[in-house]
Amino acid sequence: MPEAKSRKRKRGKKTGSKPQSQQQKEIKSNDNTKAKHGGQSNELAAATKWPKPSSSSSFLDKMKARLAGGHFRMLNETLYTCTGGEAFNYFKEDPSLFNMYHAGYQEQMSHWPEQPVNVIIKWLKDHNRSFVVADFGCGDARLAKNVKNKVFSFDLISKDPSVIACDMSKTPLDSSAVDVAVFCLSLMGTDYPSYLKEAHRVLKPGFVFHMAISTF
Repeated sequence: MPEAKSRKRKRGKKTGSKPQSQQQKEIKSNDNTKAKHGGQSNELAAATKWPKPSSSSSFLDKMKARLAGGHFRMLNETLYTCTGGEAFNYFKEDPSLFNMYHAGYQEQMSHWPEQPVNVIIKWLKDHNRSFVVADFGCGDARLAKNVKNKVFSFDLISKDPSVIACDMSKTPLDSSAVDVAVFCLSLMGTDYPSYLKEAHRVLKPGFVFHMAISTF
């Protein structure tokens, strides 16, 4: 019997727990690791790192672009469902909405393979520079700034001294005053036939009418 007890003690030495001194060293090592990371382990600290400033800025830019796109679509819908006079008063009361609309418009256009206004600019450059042009819904007056023709630029709000703010069914032009009439993505509103009637009034008989239409 004494011999059996002796064997049991020997097996206990092989499968027993680690010496107390070794356990103390491991605990101390773990405490040092946590202290370096504010009480977190290496893995947890790595997982909870904040995004880099560049990625955060990129995210904010994308969210701003989506918000601007939503505002543009809302304003675009408004312009298609009201009269020219109502649109004129709408933007006159809050000109900042006009800026918001055109910012969204430019963002949408930036994805197009070709911008219609550039096609019209090219056409004018290839033809008689003495042609007088009426640009209905001119926006930033890009057409007038890129040709040598005399251009009357009309829109609901004037953000440039060369732009005449008006309801485009009632321009200040005399009858038969222009050679070319342009509606570049601006023929909208429930009373759009009145814009066409005005263009017909100001055009000289037998001259040119340009129109580019799109739905965003």
